[in-house]
Amino acid sequence: MSTAAAVGVAEIAVSQEPAAEKAPPAVPRRILSKTGVEITMLDQRAIRGPSLDNVLRFSDSQGVRAFDTAKAYGSEPNFKKWFAQMPEVRKEVFLVTKDELKSASQMVASVDERLAACGTDHIDLFFIHGLGDHHTVDEAVNLLKGKEFREAADAIRKSGKARFVGFSTHHKDRGTIIRAAAEAGVVDAIMLQYTPWLDKESTLNKALDAAHARGIGLISMKQIAGRMFRDPARGDILEEVKRKFPTLAEKKLSPFQGLLHAIWTDERISSVCMSMRNTEQIRENVEAARRYEPLKAAEIDQLRDAVLAQGPTLCADCDGRCSVAGGTGAELGNLTRFLTYHEHLGDRAEARRRYAAGTPRCRRRPATGRAQISPPPAPPAPTGSTSPGSCPRPTGSSAEDRDLRGAPDRSRGALRQVDLT
Repeated sequence: MSTAAAVGVAEIAVSQEPAAEKAPPAVPRRILSKTGVEITMLDQRAIRGPSLDNVLRFSDSQGVRAFDTAKAYGSEPNFKKWFAQMPEVRKEVFLVTKDELKSASQMVASVDERLAACGTDHIDLFFIHGLGDHHTVDEAVNLLKGKEFREAADAIRKSGKARFVGFSTHHKDRGTIIRAAAEAGVVDAIMLQYTPWLDKESTLNKALDAAHARGIGLISMKQIAGRMFRDPARGDILEEVKRKFPTLAEKKLSPFQGLLHAIWTDERISSVCMSMRNTEQIRENVEAARRYEPLKAAEIDQLRDAVLAQGPTLCADCDGRCSVAGGTGAELGNLTRFLTYHEHLGDRAEARRRYAAGTPRCRRRPATGRAQISPPPAPPAPTGSTSPGSCPRPTGSSAEDRDLRGAPDRSRGALRQVDLT
C-alpha cells in the first residue's frame, strides 16, 4: 500500500471514532480572600433526596467546582459514594462541610467524623454550622474570641484534616458575630445569609467590611426566598419583576440571573451557595456566572424594589426589626425561614426539626396587652403527598430534568434556589 493510501485509510478510521465531548467553558473563579484559593463563583449546595447524586455530577460537568454539604443534611454519604466511584473528582473540587456544635471543644472530633462520612482524607473548608442558632450572641462572640477555638482551629489546620476553618450564620445579629470574628482573626471564611442591597450603615455591612479587610473569605447563602409564583391573587412574580426592572430584558437575564449579578457586584463576596435542584437551574446559574457583568448601584436599587414589592417570605437581611415592630420576643426571622423550608422547598421534616429544636424564646409570645403572635400552624400536606414527610411527584418539562431530579422539586412554582445551609 502506498503512503498516500495508508494515510487515507488512517483518516477514515479516525473519522469513524466518536468525537470527543467538548468540555464546557469554565465557571469563573474568585479568590477566597487570605486563603489564596480560587473557588468557582457558584457553590452547589447538597439538596435532599434521591436526585442528589445526579445533581452533583451534572453540576460538576457544567464546571462548578465548589460543593457544600453538612452533617444535618444527611448528604455527606453521597459525596463518599461519588469520591469512591470517581477518585479524580476529589482532587478537582473544593469541599465544604459543616456541623452544629455548641462549643469549640467538639471541633476536632467533628472533623474526624466529617472525614469518615465524606470518605476523604481532608476537607477544604470546615464550618461550625449556624453559629448563633444554638448560642446566645454573647456565647457566639466569646467562642470566636476564646483560646479554645483558636487552639482547635490551629490544630485542625496543622493536621491537614481541614485546610480552612470558619462558620456559617443566619442569626439576626450576625453582624455582631461576624465583627467578633474579624476582631479575633482566627477564621478563614464565613458563609452568611446575605442580600445585595444591604444598608451601607447597617451593622452587618460594616461587619462585612471589617471581615473583608481582615482577609476573611465571604460566601453568600439564602439570597432570597419567596412566595409561590403564578398565584392568581398576586400575579406572576417573575413577570412582575421583569416589568419593574426592564434592564433584565435589555441584558437578556432572568430575575435570578440578575440577582446573582447583583451579589457578585459586591467584590467582598467570593462565591454564592445555591440549592440548584435540577438541570434547568444549574444551567441558568452557570450561564449567569459566565456572563457576569457588574450592575450599577441604580440597577441594584431597581432590582431590590421589584423583588421586595412581591413580598418575599424570608428577608435575607433580617435583623430582627419585624419582631420589635410586632412587640414580640419570638424570632420571626427564624420562624419564617423554617416556614420557607416547609412551604417552598418541601423539606418538611427539616423544618419541623429546626422548629422543635428552637428555644422557648424563639417561639415566645409578646407580653400581655400586645397583639398575640402564635407560632405558625403546620400547613396542610401538599396535593399529591402520600405521607406527612413526602411531596408530590415531579412533573418536569423534560425527561432529562425528571431523571436528574428523581425526587419532587417544588421549587418550580416558588421563588426557589433557597438554601438550608
